[in-house]
Amino acid sequence: MQVSKVYVNHMENPLGFELEDLRIEFTVEADSYSKAQKQLVIKKDEKEVYNSGLVDYDNNFFTPDLALEARSRYDVEVTIKTDSEEAKGSAFFETGKMDEAYTGKWIGNKDKDIQNTLFKKDLSFDKEVKKARLYATGLGLYEAYIDGKKVGDEFLAPGSTDYTKWVQVQTYDVTDALTSGSHELTFSLADGWYKGNMGFDGGKSEIYGDWQRMLAELHVEFADGTKEVVNSDESWLTTSGKITKSSIYYGEDLDATIVPSNWENSQVLDFSYDVLCDRLSIPVRVDSRLNVKEVITTPKGETVLDFGQNQAGWLEFYNRLPKGKTITFEMGEILQEGNFYRENLREARAAFKFTSDGKEGWVRPHFTYFGYRYVRVTGDFDEIKPEDYKAAVIFSNSEQTGDLKTNNEKVNRLFANVQWGQKSNFVDVPTDCPQRDERLGWTGDADVFSNTAALNRNVYEFFKKFARDMAVEQEAHDGMVTMYAPAMGVDDGGAAVWGDATTVVPWNMYQTYGDPAILRQHYPAMKSWVEWITKHTSTKDLWTGGFQFGDWIALDGENPALPTGKTDEDFIASVYYYYSSDIVAKTAQVLGKDDDAKFYADQAARIKEAVQKEYITANGRLSIDTQTAYALTLYFNLVPKGQEQRVLRDLVARLGKDNDHLKTGFVGTPFINQVLSKYGDHKLATKIFMNEDFPSWLYAVNMGATTVWERWNSVMEDGSMNPDGMNSLNHYSIGAIMEWGYRYLLGFAKHTPGYQTVEFKPNYDYRLKQVSGYYTSSYGKLSASYQIESDENHTIKLSLTVPFGQTVNVDLPRSPKNGVSVNGELKPNGKFTLTAGTYKISYVPDEDYVECYNAQTPVAQIMEDPELVAAISKESDVLNFFKDPNNVANLGKMSLTKLNTLLPFINIEPDALVKINHILETTPLLSERKEAVR
Repeated sequence: MQVSKVYVNHMENPLGFELEDLRIEFTVEADSYSKAQKQLVIKKDEKEVYNSGLVDYDNNFFTPDLALEARSRYDVEVTIKTDSEEAKGSAFFETGKMDEAYTGKWIGNKDKDIQNTLFKKDLSFDKEVKKARLYATGLGLYEAYIDGKKVGDEFLAPGSTDYTKWVQVQTYDVTDALTSGSHELTFSLADGWYKGNMGFDGGKSEIYGDWQRMLAELHVEFADGTKEVVNSDESWLTTSGKITKSSIYYGEDLDATIVPSNWENSQVLDFSYDVLCDRLSIPVRVDSRLNVKEVITTPKGETVLDFGQNQAGWLEFYNRLPKGKTITFEMGEILQEGNFYRENLREARAAFKFTSDGKEGWVRPHFTYFGYRYVRVTGDFDEIKPEDYKAAVIFSNSEQTGDLKTNNEKVNRLFANVQWGQKSNFVDVPTDCPQRDERLGWTGDADVFSNTAALNRNVYEFFKKFARDMAVEQEAHDGMVTMYAPAMGVDDGGAAVWGDATTVVPWNMYQTYGDPAILRQHYPAMKSWVEWITKHTSTKDLWTGGFQFGDWIALDGENPALPTGKTDEDFIASVYYYYSSDIVAKTAQVLGKDDDAKFYADQAARIKEAVQKEYITANGRLSIDTQTAYALTLYFNLVPKGQEQRVLRDLVARLGKDNDHLKTGFVGTPFINQVLSKYGDHKLATKIFMNEDFPSWLYAVNMGATTVWERWNSVMEDGSMNPDGMNSLNHYSIGAIMEWGYRYLLGFAKHTPGYQTVEFKPNYDYRLKQVSGYYTSSYGKLSASYQIESDENHTIKLSLTVPFGQTVNVDLPRSPKNGVSVNGELKPNGKFTLTAGTYKISYVPDEDYVECYNAQTPVAQIMEDPELVAAISKESDVLNFFKDPNNVANLGKMSLTKLNTLLPFINIEPDALVKINHILETTPLLSERKEAVR
C-alpha cells in the first residue's frame, strides 16, 4: 500500500494560486480494500499548523479550516493506516500575495505604440540566496528572463481575462537562477488579448487598454536570515524589442538583427492595484513537439511542411540563415487540390516572419499561437531539412484522466480527434477554434462539452477560472451571460444553452470532482442568470422571445441558409430555463441554502409543467418532430410518467425517416446517443455512431480529419471546403459523443459526485467486439475492458481494476441465471459489488451478440451476401429486380418490407414474406460470419 499522489485543490504542488476552500485529496494504491484510518498534517516553517488526528477513512479528502498567510509555503503529509499497514504521502502548496498590499508599481514606456516593450533591472547580491520568488504580471502578455534565460515554463501569461476587472499575478520560484553576484532581470511584453485585435471581421484593438505595462516584486531571502525586495519602479530601464509586430490573429514578426538600444527610465503608470489577484489560470505549457511528417512541393510549386496532425501551438525552427535574410511561415489546416489553403482563417494572418541575425539556434514566436497542420514556407531559404522544424503543441496544462480504445481503428481515430480538439481549444479559456479570427471563450461550446472534457482531462481548475470569466461578465450585464467570456468588448448574449453554461459547467464539475467549492464560489452568478431569464421572458414559466442560437448547425432547418435548425427555439430555451432552475435548486441544497432550494425547485416544477402543457401531450406525443426535441425531452426527464418508451419509439421513427443519420446540431448531438442507449436501443445508437457517410462522426475520419470539425461536412465529399463558410477544422463541440463512449459503450454509467461509487454497466454490440478505457478520479485509475469472443458461445470476457476507496456496482447485461465467473468464483447473477483490486470476469450471455439480418435490413446489404440471396431466391424471385445494379443504387437503402408497400411490381406473397423474414432473422450477417472464420 502506498499514497501515490496528494492533490491540493485538484493540483499537484500549486504555487501562487488562489486557494479558497482548501481541499486536500489523496490517491492510495493497494491490491485490495481494508478498513482504514486517515490523517492530515500541515506544517508551515516546520511548525505544525493543522492536524486532523487519525479519523475513520470514509473518503479520500480533507477540507481543513486553515487561515493561510501570504507568500508562505505549507508542507502537507497524508497518512493512511490499516490494521497491518501504514503509508504516507506528501505535497506542498505555496500562497501568492493574497490580500497583501503591492509594493511594486505599474510601469510602462512613454511610447504607447511600441509593439514589444522591454524592461530591465540590474541586480546584485553579496550573499548566498536561500529562497527567491518573483511575483509578476504584465499586459498584454509577458515573459520574464534572468540573465537571458526564460523564467518558468509557461507561456501567454497572465492569461485572458477582462483586464479592467481582474488581472492575474503569477508566482515563480527563481531560487536556482539567483546566486551571489550580478544578474539582469528583464521583461518582454506584447499586445496579446489586452491590446491586440480580437473579434470578428478583423476584430477590435485596444479593447481593455492602450498601454503595455508590467508590475513585479522579487522577494529574496538570504542564508543569513535577511531579506530584500526588488520592486518595479521608475528605476527600471525600458526600450523597444526585436518583435516589430505581434497579435493573436496576426502572428508575429521577429527581427533578430535589432539590437535594443536607447534605454531610458520607465514611467510609473496610474493604474489600479485593486484588479490584481493570485492566479486561477493553470499554466499554458508546451506539451509535446511534433516532427515534420512530409515536405511537400505543391502543384503551384509551394513548399509546405505537413506535421500530420491539426493542433494548436507554434512552429519552432533551427535558424541557419545568414544575417539579414528573412523566412516566413504561414499556417493552414488543409490542402485544396494539393495546394496550400487558408481562406477558412478569414481575417487572421496567422504567420511568423523571422529576420535572421546570422546566429544558429532554435527560434520561436513569443506572444501568439496558431491552429494548423500545414505550414507554407517562403523567403530566403535554399534547402528544407525536416529535422530543423518542430510543431510545439501548447494547451492549458492538465493531466489526462481518461481515454477509450476499440477494435475499430476509425473509432479510435475519432476518439483521438476528440482529445486533440480539446487540447487545441483549452488555451486558458475554452475557445471555439484555434486558427481563425475568433478563438473566443464561447460559452455554448463549453456547456455541451464540459462532461466529456472532465472525463478526458483534469479540468476542475480550468473551468473554475472560466466560471470567474463568466461571472465577471454577468456582473457587468445584470446577470446576463455574454456569448463568450471574456466578452472582448461585445455585449451580445442571453441565449439558451450558451448562457446556461454558467449553471451547467459548475454543476458538471461538482458531479465529476465532488468538490462543492466551485458551486460555493459561483452560486451568485448561477442565481443571477436564472433571474435574468425570468425578467426577460415574454411568457410566464416558459422562455420565449429574444435572440436564440437554436440547435446551431443542425441539418434539419427548413431554411438551409439558417444554421439554427428546425427545433423550436422557444422549446430549447424553455427546456434549459427548467434545467438551470433545477441546477440552482440542487446547488442551493448542496450548499445548505434551504429557502433558495425550495424556491428554485418550485420554479423548476412550474416550468416543467408549462413545457409539458405547451409541447407534450399526456400520452407522450411531442408537438415538435425533430431528433433534438425527442433527445432533450428524454435526457431532461420531461416525459409524462410512464411515457418514456412512447417518446423513444417516436425518436426511433424520426431517425428512420432520416435514414438513421443525425440531423442534430450543437444542442441535440451530445444527448441523442445517450438517450437511445439509456432507454434500451443501444443497437441503434451504435449504428448511428458508426455510420461513415455524411452526416456522421466517421465521415470526417474517412476524409482524413485529425481533429473534430465545426460542421458535419466542413469538407465536402470531393475534398473541397464547404462553400457555406464557417469551416473550422478544429472545433470540439460535436466531440461530446465521447461522453456516450465512456458511459454507455465502456460502461461507467453512473457515479456519485467525485466517483467514490460507480455503476459499471457496459453495453455490448457486435460491431465493437473489443472495448477498453479508463477514468482516473482522485481515488485512482478505474479501468475496464471487454471483448466478445468468436467461439460458438460468444463468451464475454471482462477485466476491471478498481482503485482503493472506490466502490463499483456491476450490472452485466444478458447475464445467465447460473451466474458469472469473477476471478474464478461464481457469482449468482450479473449484479454484484467490487472494491479495490483487479478482476477477471467471464460468462456466456443468455442471448448471444451475433447480429442477424432483419426485416429492416437494406436490400443493398442483402445483395452483398450470396448465401443469403440464394436462400431468399428459393422462396421468392423478389430479388431478381435488384440484379440490375442501377436498381440497387436507386433503391438499395430501402428494406424489402418497405419496398413491398411502395412498389406494386415487387409484390411478395404474405406467406413468402414470413419465410423471408425468418431467413433474415436466423442468418448471421456476412461480416459476422467472416469474423468467426477469421
